[in-house]
Amino acid sequence: MIPYIHLANKIGEKGHRVTVLLPKKAQKQLEHHNLFPESIVFHPLTIPPVDGLPAGAETASDIPVSLGKFLSAALDLTREQVETAVCTLRPDRILFDFAYWVPEMAKEHNVKSIMYNVVSATTIAHDLVPGGELGVPPPSYPSSKVLFRGHDAHAVLSLSIFYKRVYHRLSTGLINCDFISIRTCEEIEGKFCDYIESQYQKKVLLTGPMLPEPEKSTKPLEDQWSHWLSGFGQETVVFCALGSQITLEKDQFQELCLGVELTGLPFFVAVKPPKGAKTIQEALPEGFEERVKGRGVVWGEWVQQPLILAHPSVGCFVSHCGFGSMWESLLSDCQIVLLPYLNDQVLNTRLMTDD
Repeated sequence: MIPYIHLANKIGEKGHRVTVLLPKKAQKQLEHHNLFPESIVFHPLTIPPVDGLPAGAETASDIPVSLGKFLSAALDLTREQVETAVCTLRPDRILFDFAYWVPEMAKEHNVKSIMYNVVSATTIAHDLVPGGELGVPPPSYPSSKVLFRGHDAHAVLSLSIFYKRVYHRLSTGLINCDFISIRTCEEIEGKFCDYIESQYQKKVLLTGPMLPEPEKSTKPLEDQWSHWLSGFGQETVVFCALGSQITLEKDQFQELCLGVELTGLPFFVAVKPPKGAKTIQEALPEGFEERVKGRGVVWGEWVQQPLILAHPSVGCFVSHCGFGSMWESLLSDCQIVLLPYLNDQVLNTRLMTDD
């Protein structure tokens, strides 16, 4: 949801009033990103309980990818709350993401709807155009390089489990909205945006990467990390982050830890505890903590990734190549190592390395 707040900041900066509808829990997490509180107002939604959805889960970062259908069902149940807000606020435009029913609602209130996508245009062009087929480039797809290959089967399989549901939600939104908007730019994904425009026969509006400058952040890097990173030389620290939705198997997690240890460099790894473990500590390789004490940290909670990348001590970024992390890596001075895990991350990696 953070990219949506960055977009709201850009709109608010121009003097427009923006109301952001979001889960109550997310409001507390995102308030410090609001740079124009006089123009941007948060409107909390109550996420109802749904069988299968863990108690307290309100956003995708609260659950593994496999439970996404339950979160989608819960968010669909907020439709009445959203419509009440629309009736009260009477907006000029409505931007939405997975709520595929928003265009229908918007038309009932004579409001234009814009589907704002924070995944890459490459992913939409490959996987979400009308008549598309999982893992197979659609007719007239504009690249012979940004494709899945045989050894990407694991990533395609991870999507196949819920592809029909996701395809229906996203393609319905793309078909019924008035405009499509994507968090990208012409220079990097122009041909994919043109392809989407031709397939959906509607205007595609590009916002650019929508990342704030670190110096404009209202919340500085946490003292514990600023102090720790400052203990190392310039561009010597390896920072590894695999996003909020990836949960590794225990053996994958341990291999990652041992790999960064073998670099001989200081490192900061930010990943969730692996499957079957409640904490990072219980899953670490035997003797690992003692061997890397003073030069390595493995952290299992959220971190301020853009501010860490901007720290002068960080010189290498090991990334899963989620689209947001891709932009953050491009705007940093770090060397980039790509470690894709999910399907869209594989396509983003090919975009970065092959196209």
